[in-house]
Amino acid sequence: MKALPFLFVFFFCLVNVNLNAQINLKGKVKNQTNNRANNKADQGVSKGLDAVEDGVKDIFRKKKADDNQLETDSAQVKNQPSVQKVKPAVDANLSLEAFSKYDFVPGDKVLLYEDFSQDAVGDFPALWTTDVAGEVNTLNIAPGNWFNLNSTEGTYWLMQDIDFPKNFIIELDIVPKKEGGRYAADMVIFGESAHSEMDKNGDPGTCGLHIKIEKNIWETAGYKKGVNEKLTGSSTNNLVEPEKVNHVIVWVQNRRVRIYHKGGKVIDIPTNIYDGSKFSRLCFKLYRGASAGSYISNIKITTAAPDTRNKLLTEGKLVTYGIYFDVNKDVVKPESYGTLKDIATVLNEVPDVKVKIVGHTDADGQDAANLDLSKRRAAAVKAELAKSFGVSADRLETDGLGETKPVSPNDTPVNKALNRRVEFVKL
Repeated sequence: MKALPFLFVFFFCLVNVNLNAQINLKGKVKNQTNNRANNKADQGVSKGLDAVEDGVKDIFRKKKADDNQLETDSAQVKNQPSVQKVKPAVDANLSLEAFSKYDFVPGDKVLLYEDFSQDAVGDFPALWTTDVAGEVNTLNIAPGNWFNLNSTEGTYWLMQDIDFPKNFIIELDIVPKKEGGRYAADMVIFGESAHSEMDKNGDPGTCGLHIKIEKNIWETAGYKKGVNEKLTGSSTNNLVEPEKVNHVIVWVQNRRVRIYHKGGKVIDIPTNIYDGSKFSRLCFKLYRGASAGSYISNIKITTAAPDTRNKLLTEGKLVTYGIYFDVNKDVVKPESYGTLKDIATVLNEVPDVKVKIVGHTDADGQDAANLDLSKRRAAAVKAELAKSFGVSADRLETDGLGETKPVSPNDTPVNKALNRRVEFVKL
């Protein structure tokens, strides 16, 4: 009989500590032992212990079943799409082959680069003007400064002229706002006979091209003063996503217009621009009752279709701005496909030629870090040429010069963009 309290305390601790069960065994045992004769106590206690043991087993079985269900539920949740408010528009780990439709090849001249880094947050950007409201903001989903087109109607003009050639490429990052109408922005490239800061016409200047970036459709419209009919195109492929960073690329080749987004070509219109059009200005339009507005940044305009063969084999040096990296990273982005393919084609056709790949950076950041980054980027380009395009690695040397060989002062966004480059030097 002296061992009975010890046994009941043991089982009480077992259930309470391991299962957190709120069972007052001590009280139950006390009531049972007070109401039973001494000669039947052992038998009663034995039955009580059996009941406790069965209860413990039932609790363990239920706990195991609950754990199994929890694992199943967790696995199902894990396999569901992420419910994050914002995620990158494109997975940076996608292979170059996945972007084989990115056949554009930027040239060796940067005509414009605008990332609003020279502007104070909260101010209207210095190189622009408007007839409505706007300001420079930062975003929690992407680095840098962003121009907030924070109106539902109006126009935002870049005040400087741009000498657009017949072949050029425009790239920009755009984050459409979720609420409001369908327009994120209408980007208009236009020409004019006399410079004007705020041409409020729906079709500004004497000729132009509307590139309407909408949440449910892409639309383009070439126009010419005195001609009522517009040259139009449209597509619902690879639409921009609200509250995400969308990298939009427009390739103009004489009269032909191609737009790229999310790893594919969304528009390809052979005659989207009136013959003889000469562009010199850029603006963004929003329309009453139909616009949501957006944040824009990293606007880059380059020449297009460089003579890769002549530059590399005859002149002995090719400078390219068409190999892309994220800020401070050395992973070649899939948008580089067209440029790398173009270079690989020349190298594979002339197997005796060897080249050195040289990375360059701007002067932002520490010198040593920039030097290391440029070397890693050059090595990454070599690896992609060998892996994705079959160029023999033995023919490729690499080096990085960081910020030590600038081609322009590091004083403006455009000049910094000129210094961020990859060069191929014939050996």
